[in-house]
Amino acid sequence: MDKVTLFQKRFSELLKYSDIKQTELAKAANVSKQCISDYKSGKSVPSIDTLFLICKYLDISADYLLGLQD
Repeated sequence: MDKVTLFQKRFSELLKYSDIKQTELAKAANVSKQCISDYKSGKSVPSIDTLFLICKYLDISADYLLGLQD
């Protein structure tokens, strides 16, 4: 599984099993709701700054989302 697909899978699962809404996360990460949808679908990946904000808001390791750690 390539890294983009792994990120997409893990990111989607995190949102699916949390109570966090895409609009809340988009606001916290300073991106549009469409960007969050694109990350979930694998159409795009976040910048390093956006990834940092996403990880901080979700309280998750970037290494986990990026597939560097289980």
